[in-house]
Amino acid sequence: MRIFSGIQPTGRKHLGNYIGAITQYVEAQERGDAVLCIVDLHAITVPHDPAELRERLYDTTAILLAAGLEPARCVLFRQSDVVEHSELTWLLSSVTAYGDLTRMHQFKDKAAAQRELVSAGLFFYPVLQAADVLAYRAQEVPVGEDQRQHVELMRDIATRFNARYGDTLVVPAHRIPPVGARIMDLQHPERKMSTTGGSEEGTIYVLDEPSAIEHKFRRAVTDSGSEIARAPEKPGVSNLLEILAAVRAVAPADLEAQLHGMGYGELKAGVARAVIAHLAPVRERYERLRGDEPALERTLADGAQRARAIASDTVADVRERMGVGAPRRSRPLP
Repeated sequence: MRIFSGIQPTGRKHLGNYIGAITQYVEAQERGDAVLCIVDLHAITVPHDPAELRERLYDTTAILLAAGLEPARCVLFRQSDVVEHSELTWLLSSVTAYGDLTRMHQFKDKAAAQRELVSAGLFFYPVLQAADVLAYRAQEVPVGEDQRQHVELMRDIATRFNARYGDTLVVPAHRIPPVGARIMDLQHPERKMSTTGGSEEGTIYVLDEPSAIEHKFRRAVTDSGSEIARAPEKPGVSNLLEILAAVRAVAPADLEAQLHGMGYGELKAGVARAVIAHLAPVRERYERLRGDEPALERTLADGAQRARAIASDTVADVRERMGVGAPRRSRPLP
């Protein structure tokens, strides 16, 4: 089974990224043929600083490797190094419904936040995302809950293409983790943890010092009452239980029984200790990896070469099916 996922290089990576996405990438190496992309083309759909984008891309690469990705066991590459993503985006635009793009929640949210320019690239973002996945004929896409709508769109695009031109593309399925799919801001537990829409005090970064993690959990918002349980009226406590369950790899319901009678202060301290221990090996490996940018570039370049070998074959088949370019007669289509 081929598994594809992509991660933005912008912003500092936080606990929500780590639990909801990065740990899934590492696990994908165990379950199948993992293709993992750092999506710098997606990052330029909103205002950005070019120099910072390059720095954050190296940061992200080092974090992924520090978390356990092994280039010998997966394909790890930079999106812009594989031109087939851009070409396939345009080819797939012919089977993408304008109305579907207007209904994308993330476009509406990001467009509302733009003060000067809402770019066409931001509007077209989901088509590029579909091309990212469909280029590799991936069967599975590990994503957070917020990406469910985008995966449904890429499924619709693949299905529509196959119906119009013949079976060519694989219709992928999403995989959302049962625990930790939606880590919330510690100060605003009704909002997802985020580097853009969240609070600094409520966001745990992967590279935070232990003292900073302790401080943020100590100040985490809880709820009225004293019972440690998940409930709609207890978003703060529910979030802490979700985080603890994810880093301990246990069911939240089991934790509720174990923590019965514990106070909120003890809960916060326990979650802080567990998160610090969980992230410590990543921070240590990151420090060793991040300083060697030539090595990071070599890893990305090797991954891009391997990615192009797969994606170019898909794009050639799509072109042939659509009647674009010179006919390809050297081998039969799938």
